[in-house]
Amino acid sequence: MTTVTIAPTGAASGARPLADTAAMLRRNLLRAVRYPGLTSFTVAIPVILLLLFVFVFGGAFGAGVAPGVTPGADGRAAYLDYITPAILLFAVVGAAQSVAISASMDATSGIMARFKTMAISPGSVLGGPVLGTVVQALIAVVVVLGLAMALGYRPDAGPAGWLALAGLVALVAFAFSWLCVAMGLSAKSVETASNTPMILTALPFLGSGFVPVETMPAGVRWFAEYQPLTPIIETTRALLTGAALDGATTALTLGWCVVITGLGYAWARSLYRRERR
Repeated sequence: MTTVTIAPTGAASGARPLADTAAMLRRNLLRAVRYPGLTSFTVAIPVILLLLFVFVFGGAFGAGVAPGVTPGADGRAAYLDYITPAILLFAVVGAAQSVAISASMDATSGIMARFKTMAISPGSVLGGPVLGTVVQALIAVVVVLGLAMALGYRPDAGPAGWLALAGLVALVAFAFSWLCVAMGLSAKSVETASNTPMILTALPFLGSGFVPVETMPAGVRWFAEYQPLTPIIETTRALLTGAALDGATTALTLGWCVVITGLGYAWARSLYRRERR
């Protein structure tokens, strides 16, 4: 069990939200170091997907996403440009999935019940792991983006674009982390908590991440156009290419992040306050 020292605040003085959140953030990062298998899994899956889709499917798929491109090496290069934004978002969602496991471990082991008896800000018990997941997601994105660039990906983002991209990644990680925390707390076991958020990893495939939505059948296309990750992927793609942002797509991206954050936070807080049976 990962331990962290939290200075007692006493019932009279009350909890210290910032200090308590910082302590829980440190605890989450220490857990990531002490459980390297879980941490490396967050990066390994996006890396495997990137290599698989570029070198196995890219030669053929590239001709489909970039008309006029010849199948083969040119196709792989075109497909690498197309799917890199989706793989980056896949890494973010994968990092959020890990916090569901951490939340379930705390709930099932009794440490969360112990935290409830201490003079600790209730929000910090959940907020610390969420912030820790945001840090891990940013690291995972840097690693995957570095690999994509080593394979030949050349983003055209300027300084403002890179800053906006970092903010978008942090916002998406923050939103999905709250949702995954709630999923972890609602699970009856750690094994269930590790499986439930996997449905989120299907969203990049059922969107514009790997193929244009225009190529999909009508029903699938409708879902792909209106699910959360499609506008997020398109905004990420625009930032990386240095293209002008579409106002409607950007608004959908921010709106989805706000909605997911609100729903995840409310659900997680409700589960945290409820006595575990």
